[in-house]
Amino acid sequence: MTVSLDTLKPERFKALTRRESLPQVLAGIASVGRAGFTGLKLDTVAIRGFNDDELIDLIEYGKRVRAEVRFIEYMDVGGANDWSSDKVLSRAAILQYLSRYYGNIEPVREVSSAPAQRFRLNDGTTFGIIASTTVPFCATCDRSRLTADGVWYLCLYAHRGLDLLHPLRAGASDEELKSLIVSAWEARRDRGAEERKALERVNGRGQFIEIQRLREDPRLEMHARGG
Repeated sequence: MTVSLDTLKPERFKALTRRESLPQVLAGIASVGRAGFTGLKLDTVAIRGFNDDELIDLIEYGKRVRAEVRFIEYMDVGGANDWSSDKVLSRAAILQYLSRYYGNIEPVREVSSAPAQRFRLNDGTTFGIIASTTVPFCATCDRSRLTADGVWYLCLYAHRGLDLLHPLRAGASDEELKSLIVSAWEARRDRGAEERKALERVNGRGQFIEIQRLREDPRLEMHARGG
């Protein structure tokens, strides 16, 4: 079970989500264990100047609800979030900040295809960092996204996806659908996060999709895709 939780402060939650539903989110998190779920993860987008003063509070909250916090570097997801590299709290900065409070932090040695690199505090508490902005892991990424209207994106940054809805509605067999999926995946060359980082080196900002293109095709915004 994974729940997004970027702040524990009601006013910040409202500013970020435009909703006053933090109590409901926290109640839902508290109910996870009672419902029999294990392996709870809390995904937190770490934003410099917004919630970077809550990293320790979130770790401690995770301890209380038996959840592993995963800090996600602030990503350029289009234009809706007015992304800027100045707002990115890097993996290095997160570790430096936490080590000043907790002391020694050790990386967890494991073989995993998960996007988060995990770390361990002296008391055994583990947390993760997804550093897709400053340290892209495109070469080892095995993730994709299927939207609610049947478009399969092979990369979170992809400008185009594979339409699976219409073949399915047209009566394509399981083997035909399998062939579409396998052929698309084997031909995959997506390196979205690496391309975005290269743009940052060129123009200093690295906005991956210009505002005019987003106005013409709102589905290019990650948050508008769903899935």
